[in-house]
Amino acid sequence: MTPSTPAPRISDEERLARLSRLRSTIEKAGLGGVLLGPTESLRYFTGLVWHASERLLGALVTPTALYYIVPGFEQSRVESLPHLPGEICVWQEEESSAALVASLLGAGKSLAIDDAVALFVYHALVRELGAERIVDGGPIIRSQRLRKSPAEIAIIQYAMNLTLDVHKRAHSILEPGIRASEVVRFIDDEHRARGAEGGSSFCIVSFGEATSLPHGADGDQILQAGDIVLVDTGCRIDGYHSDLTRTYMLDEPTEEFTRIWAMEREAQQAVFEAAKIGAPCESLDDAARAVLARNGLGPDYRLPGLPHRAGHGLGLEIHEEPFIVRGNRTALAEGMCFSNEPMIVVPGSFGVRLEDHIHMTAAGPQWFTQPAKGPNDPFA
Repeated sequence: MTPSTPAPRISDEERLARLSRLRSTIEKAGLGGVLLGPTESLRYFTGLVWHASERLLGALVTPTALYYIVPGFEQSRVESLPHLPGEICVWQEEESSAALVASLLGAGKSLAIDDAVALFVYHALVRELGAERIVDGGPIIRSQRLRKSPAEIAIIQYAMNLTLDVHKRAHSILEPGIRASEVVRFIDDEHRARGAEGGSSFCIVSFGEATSLPHGADGDQILQAGDIVLVDTGCRIDGYHSDLTRTYMLDEPTEEFTRIWAMEREAQQAVFEAAKIGAPCESLDDAARAVLARNGLGPDYRLPGLPHRAGHGLGLEIHEEPFIVRGNRTALAEGMCFSNEPMIVVPGSFGVRLEDHIHMTAAGPQWFTQPAKGPNDPFA
């Protein structure tokens, strides 16, 4: 699959199957329904894309029905957007959206709430239903989203391929004197030209010492001869994210950068090799830290070393479960997708982050993109 082919999409049939599984869970749990807010879970189950505001817009899923909870003046807009069939239930400005949800839920029934909704939504529902009828819907929702379908994996693969191609193009324009902001703008334009939703979903471009800051430095840097370059960027296709980082030098790499780069790549490979079906997520983080400890870095979160988790899940959210972090005993299973990025930070000097993503197959881990080749050759 290449970025020139048509992007795959999630079908209505797949969303209906997701709703069916959610309804089955609702029934088994004895719940009246699950309330989805204007979150990525609303998109996951219904196809409706909405952004949070001070007014609740979402969907109530019950064992037998799908109700869209919509401010009255937004009804025509919702009707014009892609979404699964369901009854649009409106509430007017002087009315309570929580009261509308309660009226649809059924007397005495408990309600599971999307854990990504705003706190004001939760408090309004507590006032209407009572705290004893409110259940955390996060585990219900996220357990279903945790394992990606073949269609989801195909979309993520498409997005990763696209962003890898953009990385290569960005590498080709780098030269001393270029500003980080110019590279960010170039990457956004390239993502946009290839059909990514809204261009880059994010972009970090760091030079020199700023590469030691995991999320980049303030201000607009200028690339100097001999600088280390870190580029971390991604895009979205049908809502699903890509996310790739490369760290390299344009010139002949220094001995110290080469040493740390090789250690980073070894740690990244250790994570991949530890990713076995049934392995706890924390064991992958352990594998990365073991490489660093053998080489005199760390231990734990001490610097020079790895200051954060070794990876994060990815899908409709760029950071979602499963998290590759100490204490997470979640067992790896087929369909799970996550980043592999055990960054090494040398404070006041530089950092190296190599980030590729893995999806779990029945036979074990598989790369979405092949890891970097060398400290001045960032593409396999």
